[in-house]
Amino acid sequence: MKRRKARECALQMLFQLDISTEKPSAAMLKRFWSEHELEEDLKAFSEEIVKGVYKHREKINLKIQESARNWSLDRMAAVDRNVMRIAAYEILFRLDIPTSVSINEAIEIAKRFGTDDSGAFVNGILDSLARTAGKLDADRGEGAGREANPVKGPAQ
Repeated sequence: MKRRKARECALQMLFQLDISTEKPSAAMLKRFWSEHELEEDLKAFSEEIVKGVYKHREKINLKIQESARNWSLDRMAAVDRNVMRIAAYEILFRLDIPTSVSINEAIEIAKRFGTDDSGAFVNGILDSLARTAGKLDADRGEGAGREANPVKGPAQ
């Protein structure tokens, strides 16, 4: 549950970045944390997500778009789009986080912050993304086929 709060903070920051022309910066992070309380290790996790999503946004957006049949990123609700970006970042670039955890967390956060349909929408797209990326293939095992040069973060 603690990491969920960090993911929720990351969602809020990514939402702000999505609707503005701002980039992740020390000033933006300082402003955000002046209004939100979180333990230091969770702040670091949240910031790592934001910076990682921003750094890999082109690849993440492409993978989401490929998995979202008949939906463009622009047509998706900003909350859903950014929840999926967080999970896609974790699925593609974080060896230490099981794919199932990333997807389940995204579903729960989407249900909390999105519409009544957000949980199912996010689940469908992330499941497709994970399968396409070889992350849910039972024969290969959980987490098989991760991207080269992944970010290594703290243990789950």
